[in-house]
Amino acid sequence: MKRISTDAAPAAIGPYSQGFVSGNLAFTSGQIPLCPKTGGIKGENIAGQTEQAIKNLKAVLEAAGSSLERVIKTTCFLADMKDFAQFNEIYEKHFPGKPARSTVAVRQLPKDALVEIEAIAEIAYE
Repeated sequence: MKRISTDAAPAAIGPYSQGFVSGNLAFTSGQIPLCPKTGGIKGENIAGQTEQAIKNLKAVLEAAGSSLERVIKTTCFLADMKDFAQFNEIYEKHFPGKPARSTVAVRQLPKDALVEIEAIAEIAYE
C-alpha cells in the first residue's frame, strides 16, 4: 500500500490521509470544497461547492496516477437532497463515463460543507 499525498488538494483535517493506492486501485478520502491554499470553504452554493470538491478529488486521483476518467465508484454525501438535481448537473460534466455511485443525504458535513465526494479509481499503469 502507498499513501496518496498532494499539496494540490486540501490536507486532511483529521487523523486520516488523502487516500491510498492498493494494487491497481486508488481509494480516496472524501473531498469537501476546501480551498487547498486557505483551508476555507470555496463556493457559496451547491454548484460552486461541487466544482471545488471535484477539483480536489481530481488532484488526489492524479497524485495517485489516476484520473476522473478512470473512476469506478463514487460515494457522494449531500447536506440537503433538495440540491440533488443541481449536484447531478455539475457531477455529470466531470464524470461522463458514469461510474457506479451512491448518493446519500447526511445531517451535517465537516465545516458545514454542502457536499463531499470520495472515489475508487483504477490506476493507469504503463
